[in-house]
Amino acid sequence: MAEVLVYVDHVDGAVRKPTLELLTLARRIGEPVAVAVGNGAADTAAALAEHGATRVLTADAPEFADYLVVPKVDALQAAHAAVSPAAVLVPSSAEGKEIAARLAVRIGSGIITDAVDLEAGDEGPVATQSAFAASFTTKSRVSKGTPVITVKPNSAAVEAAPAAGAVEALEVSFSAGATGTKVVARTPRESTGRPELTEAAIVVSGGRGVNGAENFAIIEKLADSLGAAVGASRAAVDAGWYPHSNQVGQTGKSVSPQLYIASGISGAIQHRAGMQTSKTIVAINKDAEAPIFDLVDYGVVGDLFEVVPQLTQEIETRKG
Repeated sequence: MAEVLVYVDHVDGAVRKPTLELLTLARRIGEPVAVAVGNGAADTAAALAEHGATRVLTADAPEFADYLVVPKVDALQAAHAAVSPAAVLVPSSAEGKEIAARLAVRIGSGIITDAVDLEAGDEGPVATQSAFAASFTTKSRVSKGTPVITVKPNSAAVEAAPAAGAVEALEVSFSAGATGTKVVARTPRESTGRPELTEAAIVVSGGRGVNGAENFAIIEKLADSLGAAVGASRAAVDAGWYPHSNQVGQTGKSVSPQLYIASGISGAIQHRAGMQTSKTIVAINKDAEAPIFDLVDYGVVGDLFEVVPQLTQEIETRKG
């Protein structure tokens, strides 16, 4: 069976959930070979083997921490040369898509971004994408070179499938551009105790209808009752009510949770582009004609200041 490269997204050896999802998808089309680089790369092996990686190629060097994406592209290119895989899978984060695009250019291959599913085909892997605010679903494949595919978080279930996970050192020769852009400072992100927005199984978002930064407290309370992440529409972010890092939409982050709750969000195409692949969508809006209701699985026509606190209370009661 052909091998499939899976780029590992990890933090000091702790493998992030989207990578484990990629291993599930990779097993559909071949034998997963994981590529882990940077500090703690070797420490990823146990988790990767537990979820199906037959081999784990690792590399660590100062370049991975001190510079931006080019050293990581160099490593993935070296892995591609060593393995000759049937496909290369990368998490569909902002960094992941840049790495994938640069790799595709280098190896002369086609690229598919933001896939939500993957299956084996007679002529190579077939990727499913959602387009035009979930109005269309497309299936496509790369016809030239090794398919490079980025996959959205929450597109597949994490499944244990113990494999050998043999750790092998990856020899990487850094290109001239590897040290072109240096990281000169880092500021630790302040923890909210909530899940990462793009990886969360449940997201609760607020929009223009929240009507003020102080009112986002009711959105946060509902999110906390569900163990969810908090999102915001562009209108709310532009008004200064919530941080830009929490924006969901075309110019923000794309999410694909099991449950998405939109409160006071009209449903402009910009916002829909960032959450259209959510498995179940619930909207709360007092405007019965709001475009968001064309997309949802469940809609509540009502004042969010009445509906959201009651929903939170009901959840807390059932939990208690």
